[in-house]
Amino acid sequence: MNDTVSLYLNNVLGTPAGSVESRIAMAIFIFLSSIIIAAIIDFLFKNVFMYYASKTKFEFDDLIIAALRKPLYLTVIITGTIFSLHYTDLSRNYTYTLDGLGLTSLFIIWIVALLRINKILFENVFPHITSKTDTQLDDELLPLFKGIMNIVIVFVGILAILNLIWGINVTPLFASAGIAGIAVAFAAQDSIAQLFGGISIYFDQPFKRGDRIELESGEIGIVQEVGIRTTRIMNLYNNMIIIPNSIIANSKIINYTSPQSIMVVKMTMGVAYGSDVEKVRDVLYAIIRDIDLVLDDPVAAVRLENYGDSSLDFALYMWIKNPADKIKLIDMVNSSISEEFEKEGIEIPFPTRTLFIKNEEENAPK
Repeated sequence: MNDTVSLYLNNVLGTPAGSVESRIAMAIFIFLSSIIIAAIIDFLFKNVFMYYASKTKFEFDDLIIAALRKPLYLTVIITGTIFSLHYTDLSRNYTYTLDGLGLTSLFIIWIVALLRINKILFENVFPHITSKTDTQLDDELLPLFKGIMNIVIVFVGILAILNLIWGINVTPLFASAGIAGIAVAFAAQDSIAQLFGGISIYFDQPFKRGDRIELESGEIGIVQEVGIRTTRIMNLYNNMIIIPNSIIANSKIINYTSPQSIMVVKMTMGVAYGSDVEKVRDVLYAIIRDIDLVLDDPVAAVRLENYGDSSLDFALYMWIKNPADKIKLIDMVNSSISEEFEKEGIEIPFPTRTLFIKNEEENAPK
């Protein structure tokens, strides 16, 4: 095929076969042909494949086509460039280097493309499959498998570049892996601890994605993702908390969602000494009954809990269905207490101090 094209170009240009002009003409022809073919492929992906993919009910096919479009475009151009250079004098002295650089570029492009496709599969395809199973373990393992696949893609890609393109023997690398592994283990012991911490979280299941938890430091948030190295938690201020798995796996965690989401909310309320205890109790019960967030079962309770320094301290125990409603419930109860206590004449005390001033003049000797 190349000889036929070369002869045709020689006839058109009137150049002798094998001449410098002939080789340059062939190189230009191959390079321009690769650009045209790449443009055709780009057009098909942009206007044909994307069009039909948009008609399907799936989103991942649009994303995969978009992820393949640019790598295929660059692959055709780089391949055409490599072949075109073979017809120039430059390739005679630097063929090995130029081919190696070109193929290395292609491998890197496709490594990146595979990483993008891997992300699409683990974020848009596999979650739909695992969501149909009875267990949630497979859902929780997806981020871990995603990270492992990323590592495998990069590792295999680098080995292929070294061995297949540049002819570097990678066997000694595996032979020395034992010694290197010991050195790496000492150097990266924190990362290894975080990895095993993540694995223990997956299988021990102290919490899962979507659970509302309280950290040992007192911060409360919703688990967003358990990764290979870290766990990500969105706190109540919509800020992301990122904690190494080695730390969270060895910390005290309060899970408000598991094994069930209902929780009790305790509030304390002080009234002045001399207040009618039963009246206060009835008013507090009436406030609780008027709030829809409070569950009827388990039954809420009001208890006279303590004789404080300046108040009778009542405790309110209220059950809610969703831990996220706790702050809203506290606000509603406090607002109702302020209104109802004022209406019923129930006094909310504040701390007082009585001072006795000694008169030195009265005690002075006469």
